[in-house]
Amino acid sequence: MSPFLSHMDIALAEAEAAALRGEVPVGAVLIDPGGRIVARAGNRTRELADPTGHAEILAIRSACAALGSERLPGHDLYVTLEPCPMCASAISQARIARLYYGAGDPKSGGVAQGPRIFAHSQSHHVPEVYDGIGAAAAERLLKEFFRLRRD
Repeated sequence: MSPFLSHMDIALAEAEAAALRGEVPVGAVLIDPGGRIVARAGNRTRELADPTGHAEILAIRSACAALGSERLPGHDLYVTLEPCPMCASAISQARIARLYYGAGDPKSGGVAQGPRIFAHSQSHHVPEVYDGIGAAAAERLLKEFFRLRRD
């Protein structure tokens, strides 16, 4: 068994790029079963004028298009912020094997907080979930982004 290798640094880079575009700094990266990057994205809701333009959704769409499949079994998703209910549902629908996320989201989270999407019987697939990976860096990025908006 190979040692665990986090790809959260790549997701954080996507989040930083999103912040530079004026988007809420959330980044995501999808890794295939062989450990290769299949897709990476940062939030683009404003740029695309699309409320579904969350980093997770964009990465899932990109990976599915690249692979020609609506499902991503065996894939890992790293995201800097706890997925919202919409993204958590998409993760389940895509059959992603493992979800790693950084900061928890008490206001809009859908995994460990709020509606806890994966706990519902309607969630046909439940990924393994690992939280707190790179949480401090993700939290700093988010707090700085919103602090600058308030000042």
